[in-house]
Amino acid sequence: MKLVDVSVKRPVGVIMVVLGILALGFLSLRNLAIDLYPEIDLPIAVVSTSYQGAAPQESEKLVSRPIESAVSSIEGLETIQSQSQTGASLVFMQFNTGVNLDNALLEVREKVDQVKGILPEDAGEPNVLRFDPQQIPVMWIGLTGDQPEELQQLAEDQIVPFFERQGGVASVSIEGGKTREVRVLIDQAEMNQYGLNSQTIVQTLNASNQSASAGAIEKGKQDLQIRIDGEFESVEQIENTILQTETGAQVRLSEIADVEMTYKDSSTISKVNGEPSVVLSVLKKTDGNTVETADNVLAAMDEIEEKLPEDVNMKVVLDTSEFIKISINSVLLNIIIGGIFSVLILLLFLKSFRATLVIGISIPIAIISTFTLMYFTGETLNVLTMGGLALGIGMMVDSSIVILENIVTYRQQGYSMVESAKKGASELAPAVIASASTTLVVFLPIIFVEGIASELFTPLALTISFALIASLVVSVTLIPMLSSKLLTKPLQTSGRRYWFDRFLDKVNDLYRRMLRWVLKFRKTTIFVTLAFIAGSAALVPMIGTAFIPPSDQGQIEVSVKTPAGTALSETERVTEKVNERLDRYESVIETSYLTVGGGGFEGFSSSSNQATYTIQLVDPDDREKDTVTVMQEINDLMDDIPGAEITVSEIGAGLGTGDPVQIQINGPEYEVLQQLADQMVYMISNVEGVHNATSSTDEGQPEMQIVVDRDKAAQYGLTYQQVLGQVQLGFSGQVATRYRDGTDEIDVRLILPEEERQTIADLEGMTIQTPTGALIPLATVADLEQVQGPVSLLRENQQRQVNVSSEVVDRDLGSVTEDIRAELERLNMPDEYSYEIGGQAEDMQESFGDLALALVFSIFLVYAVMAIQFENFLFPFIIMFSLPATIIGIVTGLFVTGLPFSLPAFVGIIMLAGIVVNNAIVLVDYINIVRRRGVERYEAILEAAPSRVRPILMTTLTTVLGMVPLAIGIGQGAEAQQPLAVTIIFGLSISSLFTMLLIPVVYTYFDDLSNKISGLFRKK
Repeated sequence: MKLVDVSVKRPVGVIMVVLGILALGFLSLRNLAIDLYPEIDLPIAVVSTSYQGAAPQESEKLVSRPIESAVSSIEGLETIQSQSQTGASLVFMQFNTGVNLDNALLEVREKVDQVKGILPEDAGEPNVLRFDPQQIPVMWIGLTGDQPEELQQLAEDQIVPFFERQGGVASVSIEGGKTREVRVLIDQAEMNQYGLNSQTIVQTLNASNQSASAGAIEKGKQDLQIRIDGEFESVEQIENTILQTETGAQVRLSEIADVEMTYKDSSTISKVNGEPSVVLSVLKKTDGNTVETADNVLAAMDEIEEKLPEDVNMKVVLDTSEFIKISINSVLLNIIIGGIFSVLILLLFLKSFRATLVIGISIPIAIISTFTLMYFTGETLNVLTMGGLALGIGMMVDSSIVILENIVTYRQQGYSMVESAKKGASELAPAVIASASTTLVVFLPIIFVEGIASELFTPLALTISFALIASLVVSVTLIPMLSSKLLTKPLQTSGRRYWFDRFLDKVNDLYRRMLRWVLKFRKTTIFVTLAFIAGSAALVPMIGTAFIPPSDQGQIEVSVKTPAGTALSETERVTEKVNERLDRYESVIETSYLTVGGGGFEGFSSSSNQATYTIQLVDPDDREKDTVTVMQEINDLMDDIPGAEITVSEIGAGLGTGDPVQIQINGPEYEVLQQLADQMVYMISNVEGVHNATSSTDEGQPEMQIVVDRDKAAQYGLTYQQVLGQVQLGFSGQVATRYRDGTDEIDVRLILPEEERQTIADLEGMTIQTPTGALIPLATVADLEQVQGPVSLLRENQQRQVNVSSEVVDRDLGSVTEDIRAELERLNMPDEYSYEIGGQAEDMQESFGDLALALVFSIFLVYAVMAIQFENFLFPFIIMFSLPATIIGIVTGLFVTGLPFSLPAFVGIIMLAGIVVNNAIVLVDYINIVRRRGVERYEAILEAAPSRVRPILMTTLTTVLGMVPLAIGIGQGAEAQQPLAVTIIFGLSISSLFTMLLIPVVYTYFDDLSNKISGLFRKK
C-alpha cells in the first residue's frame, strides 16, 4: 500500500500529524459536555388551559375535547392524550420521531386559535408549550434559618435571580416558603349598613393605588415632568382608603374591615431531614448540560453564601450531577483497567517492551482522536459513549496486532527493519481494512432505525466507529513507521518468557491434531456444531428479557396518599408516623426531602392529600444492602400505617420511558373503566415480580356543589356570575390591587374573616347582596349538594382512558409482562372496552423489533463489504458461517451471569456480527495466500491455520480482557454496559473456538462445490 510506504519514508511528518491530532483531541475533551445518558429527542407539545371553578367533566367536555379535535389532523402526530382536572385541562401531543417540534408548535397554535371562540368565556388563554418528560431538576437546594417566614423573600430577592444568571440554568422554583399578602377581612354587616358592596371596594382600592404622568411644565430652560404618585406606601394608607357610599357619605376602609399584613395559606410544606425548609429546584436549559449547570450553581452557592444572613444555612439536598460524575469516573476506571489488560497480553505474546510500546501507543492516540470526532459531531461524554470506548479498548489494537505480527515474522526471517515494515504491513493491510470495515458497517443500521433504541445507542455506535477508524489509520501508518525505527532486532525466542512460547507450541500442536480430525470427520463436525446451537437455543426461555438495566443511584421515593380531600395539616400528621419508621434507617439515609401537597402542571390544583419523600442513600461502599433491598424493607415497614396508602419505589436512571408495566384501558364510561382498573390491579398483584400495582383512578374528590337556581336569582336581580363572584370573594378571596413594599409586590386580598368561612353552615348562611342592597341567604337562590367528583379524567386518541401501572422487582420485565398478559386474558372485557400493555414493556418490544431489523441489515452489509473486498461471492459466504456459533456464547454468557436479554445485549449481538468474522477473514485470507504459492489445499490449511493462532489469540484476548471490567460491573453506572460486555465476551470467545475448527471444514465443502461447478463448465 502506498500509505504504508509514505508513512515509513516520512516518519517526521507522521509524528507531527499525530501531535496535531493529540492537541486537538485534548482541546475537544475539555469542551465535551458530560451527561448520564444521551438526550432522547421526544417531540411533545402540550396545551394548558385553566378553567376556574369547572369540574373535571366540564373541563373535559368544554375544553379538552374541542382542542383534541382541532389538533388531531396535524401531520406527524402520533398520540394525543388529555388530562382534565378541576379548574384545568392539559392536552399532550406526541409527534413521530424526527418531526421538527418548532414547526409542529406553530401548527398547534394555529389550530388552537381556530377553536378559541368556542371555549367557555371563563376559560383562560390556552398556552402552547414544549414538554420534556426528562426535564427534572438538576439540583435541589435547601434553605433553613431562625426565621422561616423570611426565607421566601430572601430566596425571591437575592438567591433565585442570582442563580438564574448562571450558565445553563433555565429557571429556579421555590417550594415550602411563605408569601406575604395584605388581607382585607370585610365585615358584611358593616359593609351593608353603609350600602357598600365588594365590587365597590375592589374598584376603589385599585383606583386609589395608582400613579400617573400628567404632562410637563417649564421651569426656566428645563421641562419638568408632572407625576402624580398615589400608590400605597404602608398598610395604614390601605386602612385609610376612603370609600364613597351611594348616599355620598365617605367611609374609611378600616371602619368596615380589618386590614392586616399576613401570609398566604400554604399549599405545600417542605422539610429537609425533618426540618422545615424552603427548597429551590434548579432546572437546566433544554440545550444545557447537567454537570456544567450543576457546577455553575455550586460555584454560585459559594459566592452568595457570604452575602446571606448569619442565621441562614444553604445546603444541597439532591444533586443529580453527582451520580453522573461517579458513573463517568467508573467507566473511565474500566477503560484504564481494560487498557492495562490489553498491554499485558501484548507483552506476554510479543516478549518485547519495544513491540508492546509500538502497539500500546496506538490506544491513547485512537481514544484522543475519538474525542475530536465526538466534539465535532455534537456528542456528549456519557455512560454509553464512554462505555463504547471501554468496549472498544481491546478492538482498537486488533488491526495493529495483525500488522505488527506479520512485520515481526518478516523481521525474524532476516529482512531489514524498513523492508519488514513495508512488506508485513502491505501484505495484510487489505485484510485488516476488510476486518475493520465489517465491524464498522454493522453500526450503520442502528444509526438509521427509529425509536428509543436508536436515540440511546447511536452515540455509542458512533463512538466505537470513531475509535475503530482512528485505530485503523494508526495501524497502517504509525505502526509500520514505529516498527521501522524501534524493532532494531528480531524478537527474542529464548529467555525467561520461553515457557510461553512452549505453551503456544503445545496449543498449536493440539490445534493441528484437532484440525486433522475435523477435516477427516467433516459431517460429524457440522452435526456437533448444530447440536450445540440447538442446545443453547433451548436455554433462551430461561433467560428472560428486560428493557435497559436500571442504574442504582441510591435514591428511593416514598409516596404517601391520604383519602381525597384530606387537609394539608392532617397529611403532614401522617408523615410524622412515616418519619418514625424511617428513623430506623438513619445510618443509610444521607438526606430525606419531604414535600407535602404541591401543585400540578401549569395551574393544576394542589393535592393536599399527597406527600412525597425523596431519599438519598449513602454511598454503596458505606452500606451493606443495595437500594432494592432497602426499598423493599421500607415498603414492608409502611404497611400498617393507618389512614394512608403508602408506596415505596426505587428511583432509577430516568430515561423518560414511563413505568415498567403500564396497562392502558380504553372505553366510553369512566365508572366502568374504574371498575376494570380495580379488577386488573387485584389480578396482577398476584403475579410474581409485580410491585406497587396502582390505578390512575383516584378516590372521588369530596365536593360541595352550589347549584344556582338562575330563575330565582333573576327575581332578586342577580345573575349567575354575581352569585359565583360573591361566593368566591368570601371563601377564596379576590385580589383588589397590589401593594409595593420596596421591590416586592404584595397582593391585597378581600376575603371574609376565617371564622366565617370554615364550615358548611358558614357557606349555607352566607349572605348575598342584591343590586338593591338587600341581603339574602345563599340558600334562597341556590341548593348545596355534597358529591364525590372524579379528581381527573384521562383520554388518549379521543377515547377515555384509565391506566394501571406497576414496577418490577426481582424478576425480568419480559417474564412479568407475559404472566400479566396471561392473567388479563381471563378477564371478560365488555363491548367497546379494550386494553393494551404499554410503558417500558411496549418500548422494549418496539426496540427489539427495530434492532432485529438492524441486525438483518448489518449481516447483509458485512457480507457485502467482504464480497467487495475479496472480489468474490464464495469466500465471504464461507466466513459468514462463523456467525451462527455466536448464539452458543451469547446464550451461555447471559445464562451463567443471570442477566436478562436486554437492549444493550441486543446491541452486543449486532456488534458481534462485525467482530466475529474478523478471525475468519484473517484465516481464509491466509489460506488463500498459501494456496497461491502452490501448496495443496489440505496442507495449505494445516500450514495457514496454525500460523494464525497467535494473532487470533492476541486479538481475541485483548478484546475480551478489555471488556472484563465492564462485564464485572465495577463501579456505579456500569449496569447499562454490563449485558453488552457479557454478550461480546462470551460470544467472541466461544465463536473463536468454533471458527478455528468450523471454518476450515466449511472452506473444504465450498471448495469442493466450486471445483465441481468449474468442472461442469469445463466439460461444456
